Formats: sequence, structure tokens, C-alpha cells
Amino acid sequence: MPNANSTLLTTGPRDAKSHLLLAHGAGAPMTSPFMDKIAELLGDRGLEVTRFEFGYMAARREGGKRRPPPKAELLMGEYRDAVAALRRKIKKPQQLLIGGKSMGGRVASLVADELFARDEISGLVCLGYPFHPPGKPEKLRTAHLIDMECPALIVQGERDPFGSRAEVEAMQLSPTIAIHWADDGDHDLGPRGASGFTRAGNLAGAADAIAAFAERLTRRK
Repeated sequence: MPNANSTLLTTGPRDAKSHLLLAHGAGAPMTSPFMDKIAELLGDRGLEVTRFEFGYMAARREGGKRRPPPKAELLMGEYRDAVAALRRKIKKPQQLLIGGKSMGGRVASLVADELFARDEISGLVCLGYPFHPPGKPEKLRTAHLIDMECPALIVQGERDPFGSRAEVEAMQLSPTIAIHWADDGDHDLGPRGASGFTRAGNLAGAADAIAAFAERLTRRK
């Protein structure tokens, strides 16, 4: 059974070699169907996963008003706090990776290099990175990704409106960033019905890619 502690939710094997901290997207909580499923799939592949919620989302659970999320840069402190709280609980040799869905992954990416430089994390995992707002490809959110030093994996749908395969492959990104493409996937990695691919297959492929990425990082140590 999951262990909930305030806005933390941990699942997966406690003896895992890798522990992944995940933040939610802008409009859905840490217990959204997407987050529940990806945590389950990662647990099946031997990763321990902790999910947490930013303050604005946690307030909704307590009956607060449904306000839009703050700008990603204003959530960086909350992400650092979540990392610090989790690091007090995990013990080496378990390695810590950070990431999240959409906006949560973007916030994680903004703090990744500083945490990596201090040897507090081993890598970054972004699920559906919002490279730009839908319909506004000129408003890129990639400046910090050009020279990123932290090893990173971005799992992206091929037709994600926040950054399609054609768009992303034309961008300048750090060589430390690997990308796993979900076949015909949208922002939640779901394909179109006539594509011949399935959401279940894409989510399983994403989990496989993340597990393999985490395993590669353990071998670097």
C-alpha cells in the first residue's frame, strides 16, 4: 500500500537501487490516472517512486479555490524542499532522480544542474516536457537545456502540441539529454486510434526507457 506523508506519496520496492521523485502537471494532482499508472509501471520495473504536490495543488485538496499554478520559476523552492525532505529518508547506495509530468518536469529541470553539481541527484526524467505553449512555437522554454550538465531523459509524444518530434529534433539541446519518443503520442503519450499503437504500449515503453536510464546511471558510479 502507498505510504502518504503530507503531500508525499511513495510506492514501489523499498530496496530499489533508484528512487525517482516526480511532480505533477499544471492542472492534475499527483494521483491523476497518468501519474498513478506510470508510478505502478516503474514499481514493476524495480524503481521506488515518490510523488509530491506543489502548495497550490495541495490547497485544492483542502477545499481551496482552483487558482492557476504560479510560474514555473516560482515553484523551484518547493521542488528543492521536496528533494531535501526525501533525501533525509533515503540512504545510499540508493540513487535519487528527479522529474515530473509536464510543468512538474520543467520545474525539476530548472533545479537539476545545481542539485547534480552538489551530488544530490543522479539524473532528471521529464514526462511530456513543455518545450513551448501549444500553438506558440516561438516561445521556447529551452534556454537552460542547451548547456545542461545533468544526465536527462525526456519522454515525449511524437505529436505533443507542447513540442512535436519534428520541432524538438530541430532544437539545440545538451548532449546529456536523451529523448524517448512515444509512437504517435500526444501530451499524455496517447496515440490516435487508427495509428496502430496503444496508450498502454506507449506507457510501458516509457517505463522501460526510464528504468534503463536509471540503470545506466547506477553503472556510472
